[in-house]
Amino acid sequence: MASTSRDVIAGRGTHSKVKSAKLLEVLNAMEEEESNSNREEIFIAPPDNAAGEFTDEDSGDEDSQRGAHLPGSVLHASVLCEDSGTGEDNDDLELQPAKKRQKAVVKPQRIWTKRDIRPDFGSWTASDPHIEDLKSQELSPVGLFELFFDEGTINFIVNETNRYAWQKNVNLSLTAQELKCVLGILILSGYISYPRRRMFWETSPDSHHHLVADAIRRDRFELIFSYLHFADNNELDAGDRFAKVRPLIIRMNCNFQKHAPLEEFYSFGESMCEYFGHRGSKQLHRGKPVRLGYKIWCGTTSRGYLVWFEPSQGTLFTKPDRSLDLGGSMVIKFVDALQERGFLPYHIFFDKVFTSVKLMSILRKKGVKATGTVREYRTERCPLKDPKELKKMKRGSFDYKVDESEEIIVCRWHDSSVVNICSNAVGIEPVRLTSRHSGATKTRTQVHQPSLVKLYQEKVGGVGRMDQNIAKYKVKIRGMKWYSSFIGYVIDAALNNAWQLHRICCQDAQVDLLAFRRYVACVYLESNADTTSQGRRSRRLETESRFDMVGHWIIHQDKRTRCALCHSQTNTRCEKCQKGVHAKCFREYHIR
Repeated sequence: MASTSRDVIAGRGTHSKVKSAKLLEVLNAMEEEESNSNREEIFIAPPDNAAGEFTDEDSGDEDSQRGAHLPGSVLHASVLCEDSGTGEDNDDLELQPAKKRQKAVVKPQRIWTKRDIRPDFGSWTASDPHIEDLKSQELSPVGLFELFFDEGTINFIVNETNRYAWQKNVNLSLTAQELKCVLGILILSGYISYPRRRMFWETSPDSHHHLVADAIRRDRFELIFSYLHFADNNELDAGDRFAKVRPLIIRMNCNFQKHAPLEEFYSFGESMCEYFGHRGSKQLHRGKPVRLGYKIWCGTTSRGYLVWFEPSQGTLFTKPDRSLDLGGSMVIKFVDALQERGFLPYHIFFDKVFTSVKLMSILRKKGVKATGTVREYRTERCPLKDPKELKKMKRGSFDYKVDESEEIIVCRWHDSSVVNICSNAVGIEPVRLTSRHSGATKTRTQVHQPSLVKLYQEKVGGVGRMDQNIAKYKVKIRGMKWYSSFIGYVIDAALNNAWQLHRICCQDAQVDLLAFRRYVACVYLESNADTTSQGRRSRRLETESRFDMVGHWIIHQDKRTRCALCHSQTNTRCEKCQKGVHAKCFREYHIR
């Protein structure tokens, strides 16, 4: 490359390991040297203000970028090249062509044998004293939800929101009571939604919602929601695209893991947080009900309780480790989080996005069982029957091999299509018969099914069940900030987890997910309503909510008050009505 482009690219700095120029300058210099046939590789650095205060808002109109035209933020981004590392001046530094690939180190081939697996894992004998403790407390839906949005989390959000408003020269003076009203409205929007959220406060009889209007004023809600914040802008990590919500992610993961049911079987997969804005971390996922948005790595129980989650940032911000791809590295992080509760023989299930023989080997060394479907090129040349040959055989036919050194099995099974499945813990035997629909004869037929296939189909659906629960009544209110949809996802996940604990702890008086969410929303809006404003004391909806027969729970209170029915002293009250009432008077009070 000529000296002109050399000077543009290298700059004239000294004693610098990484040197930069603008992409627009590089492109102009390269156009002047069209005769140069050497192929150059250019890396565009992320913008310097990736974690600045302006990242609260979405970027410009996405539709304005057409064809191959690059926006100014990309054209003026830095182009990096590295010195030799000697520390000497390099005034004549050139943009070097890409280095030739070095030959990969030849790995020893695995020895595959036709036999069943002989795993050496211990059996599951662990008990869960924490769930037994929750059962004894008989927590209401609000009590279960506040296991995750606890007092510490609420106070943290209040402090960060007030700090952010103060930095913007606004005296917000948000309180925990007002924040709970905001959360109640967000939860309520999941099952009652309007085209415009301001319609909740309209006086028109076709849209006015008195529960919301009596809880908090419209302009106050809009002001709080616009300044809702979760991190200090002065302490953001420039290498983290989700630095604005990282403290909340850490708190939620801690609470989710603290109260998670201790089980043997877990699922790992991808979830999607719906988002249509202009944020760079947005992805398109064709195989999910929510196709466009943030991809979330999720580890759940087999019933759908979210134990651990992490938003995907791609390989630019998340470096894979242990010679695995990004998906495999996330599985290892989830396993590390599980093992903080003890080194137990957990069994993890995941699909072909994550599975590889290498990952199975690493998990086996960590004492963790794993089973998952696998792509053929990740089987490390396991010599199984050709898929075309297996398709010609009758349905239910299968072939399998086991790695002699590490007891990892790969099985190829012919169902409606040919499926590859890999495990380090479950083998072929016992082979059972299962019922399958035959498209040719329009009847159900019995086919052979290996044991690892049967267990995989039973236990892998935890992430899908969580997605299904979240999608039913997800938060509909969105703000202008790019992370507002992610906050709705976290609230929905916390409600899903609270409902899962409710199903485990309350065997006799279970409610469905809709009734559970309605109870939490009503209690938050009624018990935290603003009663200080003129004319609001008489609008507490006591008479309406008292007899609705929905979501009334009797709870213990430290301070004795008078019973609303018999007027004698009592240490119990109705959580929804916020009235002292004896257990013996509870039913009569709510029907009289």
